[in-house]
Amino acid sequence: MKTKFFLSILFMQTLLFSCKKSFLAENLVSTYSPSNVLVDSLGFEAAMAGLQAQVRTQYTYAGDQGLIGCMYLGTDMANTIPSQSTAAMLPYFQYNTLISTDPGALYYWGWAYQTINNANLIIQAAENPAVTATGAANKAYIDAEARFYRAYAYDFLVTLWGPVPLITVPLTVPKVNFTRASVDSVNAQIVQDLTNSIAALPPVTGVKEEGRPNIAMAQQLLAEVSLRMNNPAMTQQLCQTIISSGNFSLINSRYGVNAGQAGDYYSDMFIYGNERRSQGNTEAIWVEEQDYNIPGGSTNSDQHRRMWVPGYYNIPGMVICDSLGGRGVGRMRLSRWIMYNLYDSNDMRNSVYNIHRVFYYNNPSGPDFGQQVIVTGTDTLTQTSPYTTKWNNYQPTNLFGYGSIKDLIMMRLGETYLLLAEAQFLQSNPTGAAASINVLRQRAYPGYPTYGQVQPSDITLDFILDERARELVAEENRRMTLVRTGTLLERVQRLGDTGATAITGISAYNVLLPIPQEEIDLNEGAVLIQNSGY
Repeated sequence: MKTKFFLSILFMQTLLFSCKKSFLAENLVSTYSPSNVLVDSLGFEAAMAGLQAQVRTQYTYAGDQGLIGCMYLGTDMANTIPSQSTAAMLPYFQYNTLISTDPGALYYWGWAYQTINNANLIIQAAENPAVTATGAANKAYIDAEARFYRAYAYDFLVTLWGPVPLITVPLTVPKVNFTRASVDSVNAQIVQDLTNSIAALPPVTGVKEEGRPNIAMAQQLLAEVSLRMNNPAMTQQLCQTIISSGNFSLINSRYGVNAGQAGDYYSDMFIYGNERRSQGNTEAIWVEEQDYNIPGGSTNSDQHRRMWVPGYYNIPGMVICDSLGGRGVGRMRLSRWIMYNLYDSNDMRNSVYNIHRVFYYNNPSGPDFGQQVIVTGTDTLTQTSPYTTKWNNYQPTNLFGYGSIKDLIMMRLGETYLLLAEAQFLQSNPTGAAASINVLRQRAYPGYPTYGQVQPSDITLDFILDERARELVAEENRRMTLVRTGTLLERVQRLGDTGATAITGISAYNVLLPIPQEEIDLNEGAVLIQNSGY
């Protein structure tokens, strides 16, 4: 395994000068490293800022513009056409091309282990009794935050790769004898980390800064992990704790920056300026913040908008505008199943404010201004395909918009109810599962219960996964959800696109991703066993 592990922190060197004749001689009395920076509250705060920035690169890195497509393409949620594909995207809808040198798998594997090593550095220092320049309470707080992020990265790894190397101490020198730990061993470490985090993290109302880990983040992650570990009773307990905490509530009324304009309260959650708790989003449990035009306010060039929003402005008579989401490229499109079969007309989540389906010429100087756009052929796949508005983002000072600056809602209460419903179903309680889903349906259907109410007889795992798609389209990591529930292969074969956007070549072994060949080749001191099929 490569050892490109580092603290994502930049420090300015401090030079001390003498008052004697040699006052021009620089006397460097300190170099910056974890051993002499992670010793006080300022050092720990800098390290935590670096760790948060590293975590954020999971979904904002633009080295390959289509990278986030690895988590949506080739599932029941999204697809593309080859002409819009990047190197990272192609193997995830043409599965026969998914091999051990896959660049997407290499990036995400490296992201996870960089995150883990950064967390390990902080954890080791926070648990070092020799570190006394900051108090025990602050050290425990920092330790709990770092353990949350370590658990998050390991859950990502073990879900998508199965057995993986387990590293709980910092790597500061090259190591070439990694072996894969069992899934049970990795799970045990995740549970231990999250248990420690839950014991020490504050509620969302008590965090040092908005966006920092809170107890509900650790509880929700452990709830999802517990489902993967076949412990639905634990999931139910954790979800009910979050729901009953009184710190979160579903958005059920208009709020925020566009509250006086056309829209609905579901779409309000995803408007830039509305996504954070401080901005009125009472549903938000974990939001990764990005700020426009602030040094360090974003990481790399987030491609969510360019991936999800189509290139409508390429049609003569169309111009880039805020109401259409800014400048997209249309690298991904919603699957036909989602566009045409998933929603019914009474579901707010399918409203014109949440899934944009009809386009009108918007160039005032054009001859067709105000008329509906009608295109044919493959243009409909990249220029006018229906799309989710969740990633709309527009900056009038940056129309080209290579990267978008928008917060990432990583966890919210809507998903808590879905995890609870899944746990109740797995415990042979369809009545409870229906009640949990109906909480969301009452929010989503203005005509509830005449419209939208589900019965216990409706509840199956497939129905819950369908409801997750309705509620969390383009939010949840859909690949992880389907792998976790053991349904990726079946749902792709039943619901995946055909025709121009066909998913091809998928086999049972593609459920797990390949161990990067580069990691195997560099691991000269031991055998890092490849996943079957690759």
